Amino acid sequence: MTVRVHFLPDNVTVDAEVGEPLLDVADRAGVFIPTGCLMGSCFACAIDIEDGDTIRACISSVPPEREQLTINLFSDPTW
Repeated sequence: MTVRVHFLPDNVTVDAEVGEPLLDVADRAGVFIPTGCLMGSCFACAIDIEDGDTIRACISSVPPEREQLTINLFSDPTW
């Protein structure tokens, strides 16, 4: 199943497969998500999804229960 992923504030949209790692989707879309440990514990890759949850992109994938996923990116100046 294909999910349309929309990255804000860059306003970039790309199609992704359910289960595809979010870092891979962002890379394919040309959107930079900073990373640190790549294990989810440092929170460098924290992103906000449309329902208000904050997730770590390095350990997350495209969820199956939606047709569209909006991701709000923010940068921590310490990363």
